[in-house]
Amino acid sequence: MNRRIIPIGLGILLTFLVGFGGGVIFDRSVLFQGAPPSEPADARTSFGVFWEAWRLVEQHYVDPSVLTPENLTHGAIAGMINALGDTGHSRFLSAREAKDEQQSLAGTLDGIGVTVEMRDQGLTIVAPLDGSPAQKAGLMPGDVIEKVDGRDVTHMTLDQASQLIRGPQGTSVHLTVLRPGASEFLNFTVVREQIQVPLVTWSTVPGQHVALIRISEFGDRTDQQLRKALTDAKAAGDTGVVLDLRNDPGGLLDEAVKVTSEFVSSGNVLFEQDRSGSRKSVPVDSGGAATSEPLVVLVNHGTASAAEIVAGALQDHRRAEIVGDQTFGTGTVLKEFRLSDGSAILLGVEEWVTPNGHVIWKNGITPNKIVAEPTNVEPLLPEEMHSMSIADYQRRNDAQLTAALQILQVQEP
Repeated sequence: MNRRIIPIGLGILLTFLVGFGGGVIFDRSVLFQGAPPSEPADARTSFGVFWEAWRLVEQHYVDPSVLTPENLTHGAIAGMINALGDTGHSRFLSAREAKDEQQSLAGTLDGIGVTVEMRDQGLTIVAPLDGSPAQKAGLMPGDVIEKVDGRDVTHMTLDQASQLIRGPQGTSVHLTVLRPGASEFLNFTVVREQIQVPLVTWSTVPGQHVALIRISEFGDRTDQQLRKALTDAKAAGDTGVVLDLRNDPGGLLDEAVKVTSEFVSSGNVLFEQDRSGSRKSVPVDSGGAATSEPLVVLVNHGTASAAEIVAGALQDHRRAEIVGDQTFGTGTVLKEFRLSDGSAILLGVEEWVTPNGHVIWKNGITPNKIVAEPTNVEPLLPEEMHSMSIADYQRRNDAQLTAALQILQVQEP
């Protein structure tokens, strides 16, 4: 039975396609419909208080427009799940959010196809995806988005701006941007399309024979794209790999197993532990493409879920040194229970443990070499490196990547 780890949306990078949600792991093949409603016997003495509160809200709240049964019911369910204390993991999804989760991990999404960061100057385009509507319209790396359909986004959060930019294919969005060196604003009207999102990107580090391979999310095609990146990097003459899992919010468990297996030839990727304490091993797949190449893994506080599984396994197998900051600490195995109105509950039913028995939940992965991210310095992305000179690369001062390269130099024969 396949299981998947759903991203929790921790990363500062955002591809404006559809929203990425939260959570961790759920059963891919079993979706449970909501059971016929019935009051649990052990809740009868306390559930009356709930209806008291419901009626008081209905009768007295100042804004009656929000007092729909669906809104109140979904809010109550979300509150119940939050009361479990499994913050960031077990959670409630509306029908739309449940659909967005599925689309995100499938890697086929509707939008304009542009990756952005929130930098000092504002909402900044890192790079449009190759062949995307954003690229065809003329949007460029470094463009700062000022307005979306006439609305000022300079004081919005990344998520708020994304709500305005994304939308169904065939619809259009108007962007007002400030381009570095330009004396006036530029305006672009972009028609949204269905986008194939690259889950793995790579580039040779300028002046090095090292491939920086970034996994942005563990979706349906992550391992397939990783194998191609490894093959292309080897053909380009790269002799070492930096696997960048920074700000990777997770994804599918089976893809995490496959990715780990590209670098490890035997043993276990992880253990799954149920509520009784029983553990089940998840072994490495055979036939890895890079089981002997020098390897360093980059992580940070935004590394979570499936990305932590990979980092923990590579660390425990002593296959790679881990460099960066403590990871997020996602570790509950979630199962999706679909409710009758299309909404869903992602509920923690197991947790996972690294091959050496380290519990990731609420602990995270501790790097072998802790290197803090400098303030106001964003991690370098492979798509930025394609056009970078050695001097450009050095000016960016990615301290974690620099530390990884130093380790690889020591590993060279």
